[in-house]
Amino acid sequence: MTEQAKVPAIRFADFTDPWEQRKLGELFVESDGRSSELEILSVSVANGIYPASESDKAINPGASLAKYKVVNKGDVVYNSMRMWQGAVDSSLYRGIVSPAYVVSRPVSEAIPRFFARMLRLPMMLKQYQKTSQGNSKDTQILKFEEFARIGVLMPVSILEQKSIASMFDRLDDLITLHQRKYDKLVIFEKSMLEKMFPKDGESVPGIRFADFTDPWEQRKLGELFVESDGRSSELEILSVSVANGIYPASESDKAINPGASLAKYKVVNKGDVVYNSMRMWQGAVDSSLYRGIVSPAYVVSRPVSEAIPRFFARMLRLPMMLKQYQKTSQGNSKDTQILKFEEFARIGVLMPVSILEQKSIASMFDRLDDLITLHQRKLELLQNIKKSLLDKMFV
Repeated sequence: MTEQAKVPAIRFADFTDPWEQRKLGELFVESDGRSSELEILSVSVANGIYPASESDKAINPGASLAKYKVVNKGDVVYNSMRMWQGAVDSSLYRGIVSPAYVVSRPVSEAIPRFFARMLRLPMMLKQYQKTSQGNSKDTQILKFEEFARIGVLMPVSILEQKSIASMFDRLDDLITLHQRKYDKLVIFEKSMLEKMFPKDGESVPGIRFADFTDPWEQRKLGELFVESDGRSSELEILSVSVANGIYPASESDKAINPGASLAKYKVVNKGDVVYNSMRMWQGAVDSSLYRGIVSPAYVVSRPVSEAIPRFFARMLRLPMMLKQYQKTSQGNSKDTQILKFEEFARIGVLMPVSILEQKSIASMFDRLDDLITLHQRKLELLQNIKKSLLDKMFV
């Protein structure tokens, strides 16, 4: 290997020495202390090391904790059966782990948080797969003896290790902050959807804008929408999904395969409410922000003047509405259920008498969606930056 190949592509300016080749057995010693008195810890691919009490899963340590291994802060712990997936981390806690885990204690030359990153790199996961013992992925085990023989390139400087570790810790804190903001907004939206539409048996929602006091009125969807069956092959193809609503098919990761002809594709105008007749019971419905065309499998419904499309984009995806579609759809199983416009038209809904109230509710949820999308994009950007830096700051 050339000296040039022994340095990462991106580096802090103060460091210029080539990285050096070492065996993990020179940097870590296996620790086998036992206890049953400390907090139980878990190690996962997604979350690293964390107190098992914070997990959604029930803790089942078996008959005895006597064989559980002691973990000190700074120990590098891995799941011997899941190391090839990246179930490894340096611990921020003192506690105990199942005997299935390997506890390795770093020597003074090894900065634990630096190795917490390095040991999860894709190139390292390939090493574990080659080194682990077992006939299949489900039975592969990486014992400490095999772990110790693996070679790594690392900075000579302790300070460089610390600088890299500190930067990724700060980046992780920022990602966690944006993830929490995003999660809170998603939960808030779910709560508002439950409270800003009336529950079964009620005629007004639990939360309402101050200007509106009239009871909501019962209507049939057939009074509010007419089926539109115009055809074209000249416009942009649109898709409707449960997760993303209506969007240009060109923005999808999936390949577009409209078949031999677009001649039977249905025209969608801005404001039309479109649903997938075979997936309506899952919530594949939205009001369109685009003019385009959709597959003949979709139903295009055009709102009358009393129906505000973006209000119905929310209402038609409510859990109580999905139950209605399941009852009303034709077919023997969920995979064959189809909701034709005739059945859709017979469904009853409660809606505000006031057009302005519909608009107010729709506008609030649209602004909330924009905020959620903003935080999601920030989160994705930070995750992409982290991935790129992990690729370029290690050798």
